[in-house]
Formats: sequence, C-alpha cells, structure tokens
Amino acid sequence: MKGALLVNLGSPESTDPKDVKKYLGEFLMDERVIDVPYWFRSFLVKGIILNTRPKKSAAAYKKIWWKEGSPLIVLSERLQKKVQQKTELPVALAMRYGTMTIKKGLQELHDKGVTEVMLIPLYPQFAMATTETIVVLAEEIRKEFFPEMKITDVPAFYNKPEYIKALSSSIKDYLADKDYDHLLFSYHGVPERHIRKSDVTQSHCNPEPGNYSCCEKKSKAHEFCYRHQCYQTTKNVITELGLDENTVSTSFQSRLGVDPWLQPYTDRTIVNKAEKDGIKKLAIVTPAFVSDCLETLEEIAMEGKHEFLEAGGEEFYTVPCINDNDEWTDVLAGWINKF
Repeated sequence: MKGALLVNLGSPESTDPKDVKKYLGEFLMDERVIDVPYWFRSFLVKGIILNTRPKKSAAAYKKIWWKEGSPLIVLSERLQKKVQQKTELPVALAMRYGTMTIKKGLQELHDKGVTEVMLIPLYPQFAMATTETIVVLAEEIRKEFFPEMKITDVPAFYNKPEYIKALSSSIKDYLADKDYDHLLFSYHGVPERHIRKSDVTQSHCNPEPGNYSCCEKKSKAHEFCYRHQCYQTTKNVITELGLDENTVSTSFQSRLGVDPWLQPYTDRTIVNKAEKDGIKKLAIVTPAFVSDCLETLEEIAMEGKHEFLEAGGEEFYTVPCINDNDEWTDVLAGWINKF
C-alpha cells in the first residue's frame, strides 16, 4: 500500500524560553545546519547561542503566535487535511525538528498498512539544511524501525510548472489591488560554503562570495544548487506573470554568524531600495517557504516593514506563503495520486 509523508521544518512547543531553547538546540546541532566539527558546533550552540538567543527568539515567537499554536504547525496541519481530502492514499504530516517527528509520521503510515512512502520535503529549493537533512534522517529511521518500507523522496520542485503556476497565482491574487513599485523575492539564506559542498561536480560553483555568474551556466550542479534554484524560481515567476525584470529583484535573509552567506542580504536590500533607489512602495514574496512562519511573519512582515519605513519607504506589502492555498493543495494531491 502506498502513502505520503509531508515534512516541514518544525516549531517550539510554545513561546516559553525553555521550549524555544530545546527546539533551537535540536535545530542548530544538526550537522547539516551548522556544518562544522561536532566539538566546535557543540561549543558554539550549547556554550554560546543557547545561553543568549532563546529569550530573544521567544519574544519574536510571541509576536506571531496564534491562539491555535505555532502558525507553521497550524498551517501545515491545514494543508495536510486539505490534501488528504483530495486523495485516497494516506497522507501524514511530520516535522524535521520538534515533537512531530518523522518517526511518528512513518509510524502513522505503517499502522495504516503503508509499505511505500512518498516523502515530500516541503521546500521548493534543495538545500543541505532543509531537503537533504530530511531525506537522510528519514532513511536512517526507515532502516532502523521500518526496514520493510520503501521511501521515494520528491526532489526540489522549484522548476515544476504546476508549482510555479500555483505560486504565481497566489502572488498575483494578493497584489491585484496593491499599488507597488518593486517586487522583492526574499529567500532564506545559507552559508556560501553550503553551495560549494552541494556541488556534485566539485568544480562548477564559483567560490567567490557574491559572484553568482556560475548560476547562469548549464551544469549538473544545478540539481542540488540552492542558489541557482532560488534565482530560477524568481525567473520562472517573472515569465509566468509577464513581469518587468527591472521591477523585480532577489535577496537572501536570516543569516547567522560571521561567515559569508548568500548575497545580497534582504535587510540591507530593503533599506537600499528606499534610501538609494527611491522605492516608496515595496512588495515582498518569500518563495523558500511554503508555510508562513517566524521568518516571514516576524522577520519580514514586522521587522522588514519597520526597516523600510524608517528608511523612507511608504507602503510595504508581504505576500503570504502558499500555505493551504487551494491550487497548491491540488498540486500536492496530484503528485500523490500519480505515485
């Protein structure tokens, strides 16, 4: 029997600093998130970050927390329920971090008699810290607890026409009655070294920070290149909606530490659009996320808006993620039904 497992990032159990600390500890100790030797990662995370960041992060979560709980969890559950209504195959939901574990998700499917699992990481673009960590952990759990199961993972879907159409429609619908001068595509950032590590050719990706000319050249590396896939997502939407390329740009948010991350940085771009380019009305879409979360609801919709207005901007619009959008749920159900 076949079934599907949707997997998203995860969330703290509550906005209590203790719950946030536990969640951050699991997340940041992942070797594919902070990819340094264990001893240094442990020192950095347990010795420094977890002694300072949980209170600040807890305050940020409080700003966006819903009565039903974490927005990401609530939206993911709504998505799972709507997809389940459109397919006869069992559909379970899990998170990479937190209590809604991948093991629990596989167990739920196992209890329903599922032996072939379609694993769907809810990330349009491939990255070590998102898609790869889900696929690797799922396989480790399968081998240990469900050896009779077979898992088929869905690769990055940034280039699938049906996804691009659903994303583009959601952007068009939200901005239909909005008057804006520029549309910024803000993707979650990753360290530059992650791009080089994911290069299957070990020679294609340009090692120079900020130099992305390699993304324009055809290569097998693009199958696992987060940077290329982000820029291609932007291009795909520009084509689908017939946008003027001069009114669209791409940036990367949520950097951590002092190592170079993908550039340009979103926070600086937001300010520069107002101060240097004279943009008064800015719209932002966040296509690295399928569900609204801390990074979209607080970092962009709240902090980003504040930075833009402080820099002289006048109107700031944050396009919601595709969440449980009907067209998006149709896309997911369609993939599952073809499994």
